[in-house]
Amino acid sequence: MDEKTLAPSKTGDGMAVVIKDFNSERESHFELWQSEVNFLGRHYHPNLIGLLGYCWEDEKLLLVYEFLQKGNLAGGCAIEPLSWDIRIKIVIGAARGLAFLHTLEKKVIYNDFKTSNILLDENYNAKLTNFSLARLGPSSEEASLSSTDVAGTVGYIAPDTLQQVTFTWSDVYGFGVVLLELLMGLRVTDPEHPCGDPNLVDWLKPILSQETKLKTIMDLQMEGQYSSEAALQAAQLSLRCLALDPQSRPSIKEVVEVLKEIEALKNRTNELKV
Repeated sequence: MDEKTLAPSKTGDGMAVVIKDFNSERESHFELWQSEVNFLGRHYHPNLIGLLGYCWEDEKLLLVYEFLQKGNLAGGCAIEPLSWDIRIKIVIGAARGLAFLHTLEKKVIYNDFKTSNILLDENYNAKLTNFSLARLGPSSEEASLSSTDVAGTVGYIAPDTLQQVTFTWSDVYGFGVVLLELLMGLRVTDPEHPCGDPNLVDWLKPILSQETKLKTIMDLQMEGQYSSEAALQAAQLSLRCLALDPQSRPSIKEVVEVLKEIEALKNRTNELKV
């Protein structure tokens, strides 16, 4: 598409876009398409995927998105080792996207926070995508939703989703899982974890608060790139997000602030070395 007018252009002349095709014969697909149009058509944020256009004509249900060069965090970067700095940059961007949704006048439950729903541009700026499961949240932080309003993907769903939960708590749990995956370089849904336990969260929780053992489970590809203080703070933040008691989890706004402090630790460490 032409970058300025968004008119169609010849291949190679304009900017690349992504077309998402829905099956118009399935009622559920129309609802998913409508949900994405409703949310992304009304809201813009640098950490949300940009919706450039849509089609609802005859039997066609299409959405047109901006194209992000690095693909999603689960697949597009799997073959490319990510540094500590880039991983922190990614989770800060993703957290800011969630914080935007949670602080709207009509708050939004993202409902499916996971690595495959985090897209990355050429500079590793994170953008949340796939708003088909997003729902409007309650008017106040204390209000609750029924379990039918909470969805998600196995491995990223909070154990309290079958109870009455506040909407931010379910998203924050998913964020804690993603942060844990980035720290350890493991996938939560991988049935062949080296620990021999398919439940990565349960296996790692007892270790996250122990500084002496933490290094043994950190991704070796980041060795020497972070301070022990930064690693411990990140691990403890993940632990707080994964708390069994949903009310003990931090708000995503607080998560952003802690991540910014962790990001600043390296700068302070470098200054001390100088």
